[in-house]
Amino acid sequence: MADQKRDYYEVLGVERGASDKEIKRAYLKLAKENHPDLHPGDQAAEARFKEINEAYEVLSNPDKKARYDQYGHAGVDPNFGAGGGGFGGAEGFDFGDLGDLFGSFFGGGFGGGHRSNPNAPQRGESIRMSLAITFEEAAFGCEKAVTVERYEECETCHGNGCAPGTTPEVCPDCHGTGTVQVRRQTPMGVFATTSPCSRCGGRGRIIHQPCRDCRGAGLVRKRKTIEASVPAGIDNGQTISIRGQGNAGRNGGPAGDLLITITVRPHELFRREGTSVLCEAPITFSQAVLGAELEIPTIDGKVKYNLPEGTQSGTTFRLKGKGIPSLNGRGRGDQYVTVYIETPRNLNREQKEAMKKFAEALGENNYEERKTFFKKFKK
Repeated sequence: MADQKRDYYEVLGVERGASDKEIKRAYLKLAKENHPDLHPGDQAAEARFKEINEAYEVLSNPDKKARYDQYGHAGVDPNFGAGGGGFGGAEGFDFGDLGDLFGSFFGGGFGGGHRSNPNAPQRGESIRMSLAITFEEAAFGCEKAVTVERYEECETCHGNGCAPGTTPEVCPDCHGTGTVQVRRQTPMGVFATTSPCSRCGGRGRIIHQPCRDCRGAGLVRKRKTIEASVPAGIDNGQTISIRGQGNAGRNGGPAGDLLITITVRPHELFRREGTSVLCEAPITFSQAVLGAELEIPTIDGKVKYNLPEGTQSGTTFRLKGKGIPSLNGRGRGDQYVTVYIETPRNLNREQKEAMKKFAEALGENNYEERKTFFKKFKK
């Protein structure tokens, strides 16, 4: 269906608004890399080649490209206007370019329009889900049990969709290809269009006695609990892939993957920048003046830090190796702690008198930044 197809610009790896030359260059490169003659028996390469051709057919044709930009895949459906066919109908396409490009590889001219066999092995679709973990779990990694609902091969019919003891019939109309070709005579010549076979629904075979458990689909929906290994150092928004744990493939094809996007819950004390951990710590006025031994929280637990005398509010110091482990397993980042002086509140009379005497005893000579500020102000 149209809404299941990938964006054509994404298929060719170009931005919307790319020039005709950029689109053509991207197509020729991808077509060369994925041509089935270079990958014999590789159904995935054949499917990519077909997808690349389909994308270029639309984006190389100004009219089709305009309809695609406005209406999406629906605008370039074969039934959306006349002549909407396969790769061979692309307007503005220079077959000579392909002959020059592929001739040395394939020993001759370029044959367009490879169609995938509906009965060939097909890879299952991948499943996407999200997983919320704590700040510490993201830092050090963890094991999580996740539950997914996926399609698995029916155990009763082993994926062929037929009741036990029966087999599907090859469709007599399309002869198992899943498509039929209709030729039409027009004043400009004979035009051929290809469409899914209406008799078998594009499957290439007809099931007369469907399996009762899967109702002929060959797949059944099941709930599965899977152990996911979250690597140390993973960050918010990153995705881990568990191969073969997605939906089952068809006709013996491999299963898709399970793609888990990580959401890291905010921490009360820490925040992260790359492999660095940042936090703020309040200190008293006397600790800032006289220095002190502080207990600083880290993701490893508390550590001691000797605060020097005369520390100013807003000073940042580093705890080496107390940050986030690198995702590739090589080393760790650092933790950066910014201290700020907390001003005491709700002083009683005795405390206020003591503060006044302390301030009078200091005068202005001990406040270097204050003196510098007022000198600049006078200038």
